Amino acid sequence: MHDARRKGLAKRELFVEPGMRLEHTPSKTSGPVVSFIEGVIVVIKDQLGSEHRFDPVPGFFRHEGDLVALRSPLLPKKAASSVTASGSIAAEDTSARVARPSRIWVEGIHDAELIERVWGDDLRYEGIVVEQLEGADDLAAMVREFGPNDSQRLGVLLDHLVDGSKETRIAAQVDDPNVLILGHPYVDIWEAIKPAAIGIDAWPTVPMGEQWKEGVLKRLGIGAAPPQFWKHILGKVSSWKDVETPLVNSVEQLIDFVTEAE
Repeated sequence: MHDARRKGLAKRELFVEPGMRLEHTPSKTSGPVVSFIEGVIVVIKDQLGSEHRFDPVPGFFRHEGDLVALRSPLLPKKAASSVTASGSIAAEDTSARVARPSRIWVEGIHDAELIERVWGDDLRYEGIVVEQLEGADDLAAMVREFGPNDSQRLGVLLDHLVDGSKETRIAAQVDDPNVLILGHPYVDIWEAIKPAAIGIDAWPTVPMGEQWKEGVLKRLGIGAAPPQFWKHILGKVSSWKDVETPLVNSVEQLIDFVTEAE
């Protein structure tokens, strides 16, 4: 994770759309944007067709000659009666607000993309940034470095938060009133998507010790690599109704927790 350490170098904010051409200045990688989640990741395809993933650090990207800070597009105004993918009544003014100091952390890119898919409107309206941990083994140290307080709360979403799991032991090491750690019982965030949403009866059971994603694809008879299949299943999610209740409940509680900070 990165703070906006080079924000002062960014000449302007850029609302990123798929296909927009960017240059990642440290690596000189340039090409169209494949995907982007504010504060989490930007994926750029180079001229050879290879995809490169970068942290979207302000000032590290160039567009049309300017160093920029990457932002999610402002949403068009909706009627007050419209409903977001999370089931919330959409506010009339859905412009993204200035980011709060509070954060929500998730373990991986797929967690972040699913949360953006369902709760993105709510997160932008509330000014909540979701950041990717890339592993939670050092969670206690990262929490101390973040420095939670009454005005800067931290919510953490962990996979497989069940009795006896590694994640439960990690969570137990953090004891701070301004930190809320919640999770779901699934081995992987894929499993938090209802099977019916992607046209299967149930997620396959994968024996312990076998790579879960690869094991799922093998048992479903799918030849695609995990990143390609993830794009397919994520595209099948249109609202909270396509997501299992334990994940919905945890994300809603985390959003409430970090927005209550004063």
